Amino acid sequence: MTQYVYRFGGGVSDGGAGDKNLLGGKGANLAEMASIGLPVPPGFTISTAMCTRYYEEGETFPESVKAEVANGIAHIEGITEKVFGDAGDPLLVSVRSGARVSMPGMMDTVLNLGLNDQTVRGLAATSGDGRFAWDSYRRFIQMYADVVLGLDHGRFEEALEIAKEDRGFTLDTELSATDLQALVAEYKAIVEELWNKPFPQDVHDQLWGAIGAVFGSWQSERAKVYRRLNDIPADWGTAVNVQAMVFGNMGDTSATGVAFTRDPSTGERAYYGEFLINAQGEDVVAGIRTPQYLTQRAREAAGAKPASMEEAMPEVYGELAAVFDRLETHYRDMQDIEFTVERAKLWMLQTRSGKRTAKAALKIAVDMANEGLITREEAILRVDPQALDQLLHPTLDPKAPRDVLTKGLPASPGAASGLAVFDSDTAEKRANAGDAVILIRVETSPEDIHGMHAARGILTARGGMTSHAAVVARGMGRPCVSGAGSLSINAREKVMRVGSREVREGDMVTIDGATGEVMAGQVPTVQPELSGDFGTLMTWADEVRRLKVRANAETPLDCRTAREFGAEGVGLCRTEHMFFDSARITAVRQMILAEDETGRRAALEKLLPEQRSDFLEIFEVMAGLPVTIRLLDPPLHEFLPHEEAEFAEVATAAGVDVDTLKRRAAELHEFNPMLGHRGCRLGVTYPEIYEIQARAIFEAAIAVAEKSGAAPVPEVMIPLVGTRRELELMKAVVDKAAQAVFAEKGRTIDYLVGTMIELPRAALMAGEIAEVGAFFSFGTNDLTQTTLGVSRDDASRFLTTYVEKGIYAKDPFVSLDVEGVGQLIALAAERGRATRPDIKLGICGEHGGDPASIAFCEKTGLDYVSASPYRVPIARLAAAQAAIRGK
Repeated sequence: MTQYVYRFGGGVSDGGAGDKNLLGGKGANLAEMASIGLPVPPGFTISTAMCTRYYEEGETFPESVKAEVANGIAHIEGITEKVFGDAGDPLLVSVRSGARVSMPGMMDTVLNLGLNDQTVRGLAATSGDGRFAWDSYRRFIQMYADVVLGLDHGRFEEALEIAKEDRGFTLDTELSATDLQALVAEYKAIVEELWNKPFPQDVHDQLWGAIGAVFGSWQSERAKVYRRLNDIPADWGTAVNVQAMVFGNMGDTSATGVAFTRDPSTGERAYYGEFLINAQGEDVVAGIRTPQYLTQRAREAAGAKPASMEEAMPEVYGELAAVFDRLETHYRDMQDIEFTVERAKLWMLQTRSGKRTAKAALKIAVDMANEGLITREEAILRVDPQALDQLLHPTLDPKAPRDVLTKGLPASPGAASGLAVFDSDTAEKRANAGDAVILIRVETSPEDIHGMHAARGILTARGGMTSHAAVVARGMGRPCVSGAGSLSINAREKVMRVGSREVREGDMVTIDGATGEVMAGQVPTVQPELSGDFGTLMTWADEVRRLKVRANAETPLDCRTAREFGAEGVGLCRTEHMFFDSARITAVRQMILAEDETGRRAALEKLLPEQRSDFLEIFEVMAGLPVTIRLLDPPLHEFLPHEEAEFAEVATAAGVDVDTLKRRAAELHEFNPMLGHRGCRLGVTYPEIYEIQARAIFEAAIAVAEKSGAAPVPEVMIPLVGTRRELELMKAVVDKAAQAVFAEKGRTIDYLVGTMIELPRAALMAGEIAEVGAFFSFGTNDLTQTTLGVSRDDASRFLTTYVEKGIYAKDPFVSLDVEGVGQLIALAAERGRATRPDIKLGICGEHGGDPASIAFCEKTGLDYVSASPYRVPIARLAAAQAAIRGK
């Protein structure tokens, strides 16, 4: 019989750290902490395999699992010497989710389960604290009603606020036992009104309701969005952890907290965290109360008055610090820890590898390698390449004036400007329309995940450094300012007030996640500093990677940026972008609309010096490095005039009448231009176009070679080739132009002629095509389109659904379709090398900056990848990781 329940605590550990796939991260680490002797409340984990079965069998539980859970409850009872449902001395449990990887706030939790109208009195008697017992009961009803029964959370919050207002109180902790007992009665009445049944009193019904709800939350909308954003497979499922409750809300000797063994924002080797006296864990992460600092140093740095844990509970803090060091050494990584202090006794509720900013990830990885805790190769593997994006973009200019409205907590570093929006749906809508937005909320909840992803930054009035907003923002790489308590936010009116100042929806605001400042208007930015830990890790990565990394670049600025980021050449220079320049478009149109070669050459002669100048600037930046230049590729219709004034301008330049041009434009019209007269088909029909481009390339290359002494290596790429003969014809055009220029200049340079493989036929015929071409560059954007028969421009309408339904694992335009498109690339590489063993192979589509696609390129043995300039460091690190994993 399959085992679905695994116990931990009291000297028993049925699982351990290596069982994350089965027990989820939380369950595996609870078992591991228990096995190394840390104070973990006893409990049991229902495995992820049960989650899969739960959905397969219509959201029901087999009898065998009910028996296993009963044994699990008996395990907890035996250790705690309390009985579940006993009116005299009741056992209470928490029911929490726990997926393989951390999904903070995305799934559901129920605390204080096991309370009812009888057990609450037993809890009051055994604890000697009636206020604590009734406070726990009201929390349980509210949480259970929300998570399990699906009732309106706001109704309970409203009742609590009214109860405090009626008594003139500000904090929940000011309510007495009598006040809370009355609130419990009101909560139960709300449940009966909304649910049409009384609040469940049978503790076993409560337990199974909560277990089902936690499994059910795996398929909640917010969990689905989070999985999609973080590439977490839907079939992994979640585990459920049932654990004896320990109470941080049993008076002033009790507390709860969240902590990190190093600073998750900066990576500094210093304990970092927050705690609350007389509170439960949800109070810290939900942002309901502003927490206190963990260490005296952090409190003093922030200028805060409430005592830190180090000062208020020195003995327990000392125990906690020792646990921090032990866990970090044991797991060899920075840990994110949840703990509770019940009447001066420390309990560990969770540990996991902590989410961190890119800056912190770099520092922690480099520091741990230098400390000897991990190897350099492990340090390289510890940093998510995609997270480097956080470091590669501008930050606020420190010299620029700032109209500071207020200051909150610097919850996630980076800076962003955008239009103020006050709800997640609006954030998503305006971001899709192209606006940069800042999402402003009193506090975020898991339902805000889509708005947080759409926003450039997040600002909240409540919550601490470990609140939902802070943790999720750090994971996403979004700047976040939290706990800006002086803000008054009215989401209904869509306005934020700070003293006498107002910010309404659509007003420009700026936030600085490094300082916590909130500013009116837009603040200028400066480029990032790419040295220190970044430079160290990149050096280590470059020492182990095999794949070369180039950049897709067609302007001098792109090329300079790419070189600063470590690019080893240009993998794709799109020449058509140069033709759209306003000073040239008339000559381009004149060339397209000309009726014969003479007319086309007349127009091309005007473009030759412009093209030569373009290549000259690029070659100067890339002197000594390979530069792959794609000859004109797009359909001619993209350059055609549309307005009357545009036709008149071209007619004047060409010396013909407007009607003639309009007739010619009509002749050139295509029904499906992306599969029409474009790419090498232009060169075959109008070879003079490619001839002039080739001449411009070689004239510029020789000029740079003479001036700098370091000749660039032009790699002339013929686009959209499907046959050997097409490439043969176009190579002859390029070679003829090269020889003519070499003869005129009295100097030669090395160059290659190759092709972009972007058609399935080209991949299949790669053996023949390699007889002519010295290199293949896989244009994965078009190869994906032509292989899947899907237009990249229109795919967004349905591809999300395809990914959700498991048709594709990921969006194939974001991460390479390895099974289909990848098979063609591997086949082309094999056949190309069989013909020409030294053929150079690379990719230049958007996939060149995607780590998963880069891993495929390493496995297939390509020579280089090419990515946009800002993704070059991502590609360098991903290539290093792929090389390490491929050993």
